[in-house]
Amino acid sequence: MIRLETRFASSFVSTRELEPFLSTAETARLTLHSADGKGNEYLGWLNLPKKESDSEIERIIQSAERLRAVSETVVIIGIGGSYLGSRAILEAVLPYFKKNSRGNPEILFAGHHLESRYYFELVEYLQDRDFSINVISKSGTTTEPAIAFRILWDLLVKKYGSGAAKRVVATTDVSKGALKSFADAEGFETFTIPDDVGGRYSVLTPVGLFPLAAAGLPIRDFIFGFRNILSDLHENKDPFSNPATRYAALRNYFLSTGRIVEILANFNPSLHFVSEWWKQLFGESEGKENRGIFPASMDFTTDLHSLGQYVQEGKRILFETVLSPSSNRSDLILNSTRENLDSLNFLTGNTIGHVNEQARLGTLLAHADGGVPCLEVVFPDITLSSLGALFYFFEYACAISGYCLGVNPFDQPGVEAYKKNMFSLLDKPGFEKEGAALRKRILGN
Repeated sequence: MIRLETRFASSFVSTRELEPFLSTAETARLTLHSADGKGNEYLGWLNLPKKESDSEIERIIQSAERLRAVSETVVIIGIGGSYLGSRAILEAVLPYFKKNSRGNPEILFAGHHLESRYYFELVEYLQDRDFSINVISKSGTTTEPAIAFRILWDLLVKKYGSGAAKRVVATTDVSKGALKSFADAEGFETFTIPDDVGGRYSVLTPVGLFPLAAAGLPIRDFIFGFRNILSDLHENKDPFSNPATRYAALRNYFLSTGRIVEILANFNPSLHFVSEWWKQLFGESEGKENRGIFPASMDFTTDLHSLGQYVQEGKRILFETVLSPSSNRSDLILNSTRENLDSLNFLTGNTIGHVNEQARLGTLLAHADGGVPCLEVVFPDITLSSLGALFYFFEYACAISGYCLGVNPFDQPGVEAYKKNMFSLLDKPGFEKEGAALRKRILGN
């Protein structure tokens, strides 16, 4: 179902050069399965597709249907792994232009930044709409989602009074944390974030599944995609033919030659947030101990008219991975005109999809000729099952690649640095002394 195509990268690496990296990647894969590596307490995602409880899936579906029936809008509150996976899937498979109504709600997102204008306008917008909330946080104290929930819970209470609690579903820790205590006190329905699954690997838990169900998507199709590829990746011990192991090996080979930036590119704008999810997955997993590849993304052909110039002729520190679905759900045929004023009659009878495909092939060839190795991750189509397989492919490859680097792919210690400074500058209790010191540094005194 997932194929790694290397035709536009083969001139940049020989079989002999790649062999030691393939061997290291296979060793890393075996370490992953033996649970002997760093971060082994967070391996719950590895076999999760096989363990997903049908009763839990049904409860997610029923709870989502309850909110759908009373909502014109469902707001998903979360940050990082608590929202990127579900948003990526929703943006990929839902219609670009969708009519929303009670029973067929729009899905909005909050809690992933701190811009005041966004929240001011969101509150104004929701005042005149029936809305519900899915708040996602393991601890309940992460600043961005906690602020968003405080604001929207206040609005929910003002609109619905004692009925407000029925419009909240909390996805949080099974037994502890501020959000769990809040949920128990108010009587919110809750779903559990497993202790052994980190945020960026959590899209197959209620973290990712509930928002999809709230949008009315058949989440069992998404789960099927994960299950469909799991055995193939787990059982294939040939690092050259296993696409995840080979991808990890190629990434680390390119890094060893000074290619420190990987661009994940797509030619389908609906896949934009798949790239955003991928950037978090690889950035948080590998970017530590002064190691790792910098994950970037581009939307083609749009970015070919801006960043494409740098890719073609800038510093040769890049390699490229292109998301390549084999087919599209719909297409349009270009017709001829008698006047041919736009000089496009040479395209008569072609579909837009065909034109886009030639743009993709032409771009890959141009970039390879310009000195940029280009990999293609080929998958059948942009559907729930194919995207489920794609997500698991990247999760699996990321864990292998992280072990190849010698880092823990499942922690993110660097994320805490900005939080400590922010809390200090806000004079959070216990941080006052640090706040005074930071303000002196900022003012230069």
